[in-house]
Amino acid sequence: MGEDVDAQEFSRADRTRHRAKVRQCLDVFARMLAESHFDTQDPMTGLEVEFNLVDDAGDPALKNEEALAAIADPAFQTELGRFNVEINTEPGVLRGGGLSGFESRLRESLNRAEQRSSEVNAHLVMIGILPTLEDTHFEEDALSSNSRYHLLSEQILDARGEDIEIAIDGPDSLRVTTDSIMPEAACTSTQFHVQTTPDEFASHWNASQAIAAVQVALGANSPYLLGRELWHETRIPLFEQATDTRSAELKAQGVRPRVWFGDRWITSVFDLFEENVRFFPALLPVIDPEDPEEVFAAGGVPSLRELRLHNGTVYRWNRPIYDIAHGKPHLRVENRVLGAGPTVVDMIANAAFYFGLVRALARSERPLWSRMSFSAAEENFHSAAKHGIGAQLYWPGFGQVGAAELTLRSLLPLAHEGLESWGVDQAERDHYLGIIEQRCMTGTNGASWFIREVKRHGGDDDRSAALHAALAEYRTRMHTNEPVHTWE
Repeated sequence: MGEDVDAQEFSRADRTRHRAKVRQCLDVFARMLAESHFDTQDPMTGLEVEFNLVDDAGDPALKNEEALAAIADPAFQTELGRFNVEINTEPGVLRGGGLSGFESRLRESLNRAEQRSSEVNAHLVMIGILPTLEDTHFEEDALSSNSRYHLLSEQILDARGEDIEIAIDGPDSLRVTTDSIMPEAACTSTQFHVQTTPDEFASHWNASQAIAAVQVALGANSPYLLGRELWHETRIPLFEQATDTRSAELKAQGVRPRVWFGDRWITSVFDLFEENVRFFPALLPVIDPEDPEEVFAAGGVPSLRELRLHNGTVYRWNRPIYDIAHGKPHLRVENRVLGAGPTVVDMIANAAFYFGLVRALARSERPLWSRMSFSAAEENFHSAAKHGIGAQLYWPGFGQVGAAELTLRSLLPLAHEGLESWGVDQAERDHYLGIIEQRCMTGTNGASWFIREVKRHGGDDDRSAALHAALAEYRTRMHTNEPVHTWE
């Protein structure tokens, strides 16, 4: 969840002052990168998971406030829709059983939260898009009460100047218009965080961009939206369209979208923050009283709140994060490409694959991105979202190759190598990366399983009944924590 913002209105003068302040923050950030000591002693990793809430019938439960009150755990927070909640796990190191530690803690939290929230008829579901959503759940009254979300919706619609149109083609097609950003709430994700030094940030971000398509292909888990079968990872086009501030005319002029893959490989983390300031007007021009230059000159660590809040409204699939912990600044990559679920063990397997592969590629003597155009990485990304585990991708040394074949032949050994350098022991590497291997061998991930299950339940005749039946089966299997490739 983003930073809380009080309800307010913004004047033209507010925007002028904010632009000056965010540029001041950017200047101070540049000086910090050159002069400050960032926390790099023992790089941490972390993850966040967004959940849907459903009632006993499997329909969306607009009860996140009641559910959070029942769960009574500060690790759980609100998200955009009233049928969403999110958990932020405690960051940790990967060595010494870090991955299995993430799994056990997340599983315990999920079990406890499900037991308590079920008392108010709100059950947690980990899936990229809840397949039982209907048009009414895209209306503004389904927004969470947090004022940040209402402000964002108002600002995005005001910037756009017209309603938002969602248009996605697939086996079915979808055309729908909405007067709020509620379609964004349909997109529930798993987010991985990897801390890095300023010097190594660019290589970690570039590596994350290069492998984003493979992640999406192997982990796709959102094939249905509003009763239609669309892309295997429909979250990708839905999120890109749901927060688009551009009118058709601005799109034709080449104005950059708010949800952005990017347009180049980078050489520094500064490149990304500078692009944010140069290309994107502020959606939330809130001004903090802190003077970052004074704080930095006095030997302190400036919060750079304007720069950070603005960064939170530019929705990169791999987002740069500047943060402060225990009085020290640090940098991390926030990887946002995957949907939630299907099970906790599946998500930790996805995390192991990401952390290991990024580590290996970021430290490679011959960077992958020196052999692949950025446009090829972006084309791969959308092809993977559309076709899932059956996607064909371009890869240096292979040409066009299936995502599963590429993973088995090349990427899994690299992920093992990267995890080993993190200090992950052999048994843990084999366990989690073995799940990725079997997913590739069977051709089964969340999306492919759900499509088959809907067809098994007669989805061609009664789509709504089939979606509800498949979701009921999905929820049962989700709680077994058996990886999705083992689901018959």
